[in-house]
Amino acid sequence: MLSATAALAAEGLKTDWSLSPTYNTIMAVAAGAGLITLVWFIRDLWVKQERNIEGYAFAFGILGFILTTTGLHMTLTWPIKGLPWDNIIFGETSLGFGVLLAATSWYLWRNREALRTAERPIKVLADLVRPISLFVFGLGLALVGIGVAGLWYQFFVAPAEEPISGLFADYPIVEAIFMSGLFFLVALGALLFPWAVKREAVVGRPGTVHRVAGWAWVVGGLGFFLFGALNFFTHIGLIFNTNVPS
Repeated sequence: MLSATAALAAEGLKTDWSLSPTYNTIMAVAAGAGLITLVWFIRDLWVKQERNIEGYAFAFGILGFILTTTGLHMTLTWPIKGLPWDNIIFGETSLGFGVLLAATSWYLWRNREALRTAERPIKVLADLVRPISLFVFGLGLALVGIGVAGLWYQFFVAPAEEPISGLFADYPIVEAIFMSGLFFLVALGALLFPWAVKREAVVGRPGTVHRVAGWAWVVGGLGFFLFGALNFFTHIGLIFNTNVPS
């Protein structure tokens, strides 16, 4: 099957990467850090009984700001012209996650003293997020759709001019499996979120659903975190290789 990226190249549709912002680099790092930090926060409240509310509010605020601003800009302006589907894949998902993190930061900071003195702050937070858990579930469904589309159209393949990732340009299924796998992992945690919240509210202790969702977000988040960091090199290399005369 010819990948979507390869099909565009075959038709002679080239992208000037110096004029096509691809800041899904910082978005991937922030999204990965956000997922991992969210699991840390829940673990600290639930298992360690730590109450560093300000620290997590600070972290969620920074990550939420990055994801909201970049996601909103990408969603509204579609800056990636050569690979337009990337604006949906990275822009809209980052916007949704960024707003959730920013709202979490605001609530934690505003209610830090009440949470610090609450007998079970995890119960307070579970009751709070139950109404929004439907949106989180919806984002999970969206991530499943992205993962399926990635395998179906194989559009995650990097151009041959991109260092490291470009080595798989002739094998689009390799990067399709890797990237779609990350989306599926994060989707799993999001799809389990409503049941995880309900179990905490009713039972009051962690169970299998929490462990599965937590590990899905940690592993998926770490994958996005490292891949985004790697892309700071590969995307610079792509721009250099396609815009600097040899």
